[in-house]
Amino acid sequence: MTAAGPTTSSHRRRTDRAVGRLVLGRLLLLPLLLAGVTLAMFALAQAAPFDPVAAALGERALTMDGPTLQAMRERMGETSALQQWAAWWGNALTGDLGASTILRRPVATVLAERLPWTLGLMAVALLLAVALGVLLGAWTGTRPGAVVDRAVGAGLISLQAAPPFWLGLVAIWLFAVALGWLPTGGATSLSAVGVHPLDVLRHAVLPVSVLALSQLPWYALVVRDATRDALAGPAVRGAWARGIPRRQVLWSHAVRPALLPLVTVLGVRLPELITGAVLVEVVFSWPGIASAIVESALRLDFALLAAVTVLSTVIVVLGNLAADLLYRLVDPRVGERDG
Repeated sequence: MTAAGPTTSSHRRRTDRAVGRLVLGRLLLLPLLLAGVTLAMFALAQAAPFDPVAAALGERALTMDGPTLQAMRERMGETSALQQWAAWWGNALTGDLGASTILRRPVATVLAERLPWTLGLMAVALLLAVALGVLLGAWTGTRPGAVVDRAVGAGLISLQAAPPFWLGLVAIWLFAVALGWLPTGGATSLSAVGVHPLDVLRHAVLPVSVLALSQLPWYALVVRDATRDALAGPAVRGAWARGIPRRQVLWSHAVRPALLPLVTVLGVRLPELITGAVLVEVVFSWPGIASAIVESALRLDFALLAAVTVLSTVIVVLGNLAADLLYRLVDPRVGERDG
């Protein structure tokens, strides 16, 4: 008993050091990654065949005379992508992200207003997809070869092949047009004064459900396959031989180990969640930042596009870091191997 205390303390210190190295490494990598992504973005923008002056001025370019526009093009042509990149970061680090040419507002204001809508949509859809994925995956994985396993598996694979925008259009046709149960889009009713939680919740049902369904197959299938593999392993056979109750065997030796690959898939699928949110927001006219990405790309709103690119990169890196930390929480042996 006396040796257990120092051993446990030493193990905890090794785990803490491994987690600390992981967090520090990712946080040190983040500025380098942001620098590389934004530099590539400025280089591609300079090489792209579009008018940089029109992109920077937006509709104001229509009211300016030709010689003035030509002089501005010549000055921009003399500025390298590296100089533009350095100037943008110099302003961004002071809080000045520029102004959106399509929305005619400061980019920081646009992000502050739209970002909560996108994060709320993504968070609720992700939680719903993971919860349903664990339930469906565990249910079918513990019944390999059964009718329900084959039926649910075929449905999940079919759903996996359906793009989010198609699911959104089908959902609008069925639940909003044909049945009239839910609104076709937006986050609030046109006749509503202010933002009411119940009204927002009613408008959020379809976009949240569609985004969750687009992510569901990945989580459900990985849990199902991992549960099947665990059931065929020696741990489960040994548990059966010892007479351990069925429910305990299925949870402790089959379903619970299947959560490890689920955590890995969570980190890998985060960029796809952002892409899905872009499509869902456009289909349902959801007032989030993802829909602004499409507008900024189509109408060359470079200030907004640059800020959204940086923001998306930060979300992906921090999301992958959270997935790695969660993996170590579910399986502490990972920290032991790293230490």
